[in-house]
Amino acid sequence: MSTLHPAVRIGHVHLKVADLDRALAFYCGVLGFQLKQRSGTQAAFISAGDYHHHIGLNTWESLGGSPPAPGTTGLYHTAILYPDRATLADALHRLFSAGIAIDGGADHGVSEAIYLRDPDSNGVELYRDRPEADWPRTLAGELAMFTRPLDLEALLAERASIRL
Repeated sequence: MSTLHPAVRIGHVHLKVADLDRALAFYCGVLGFQLKQRSGTQAAFISAGDYHHHIGLNTWESLGGSPPAPGTTGLYHTAILYPDRATLADALHRLFSAGIAIDGGADHGVSEAIYLRDPDSNGVELYRDRPEADWPRTLAGELAMFTRPLDLEALLAERASIRL
């Protein structure tokens, strides 16, 4: 079996939500995504910048619904990639300013990540990748990712260097 072409990317994610306005308040109001298109009260498409959409939000099968019970299958989290440490710091500041609790932060060697839940209890990871040259490797050159606590105070200090 041949491998997938390395230029293939995951283009967007579509989330089932219970309340479209509440989801938009979080993704647009707190995280800063832009509303690109709305289909009445049932769906909305949001993005960072001019892309048609990075996240679709819909209530087609979930209007007024509740999150999946623990121990069931489904999406673990949506990962949102930030271009650098300063913009990730700004995202953390936005969360704290809005009173949004986080589940934690982790340094994985290859990346730094903040974990939280959206208003529908969907898992969300906000992260930035380190340059590939800085990724931890074994003596044999194999990738050696790890999970260590992320210093959130040090991350927040990076916010001063943000350039939007």
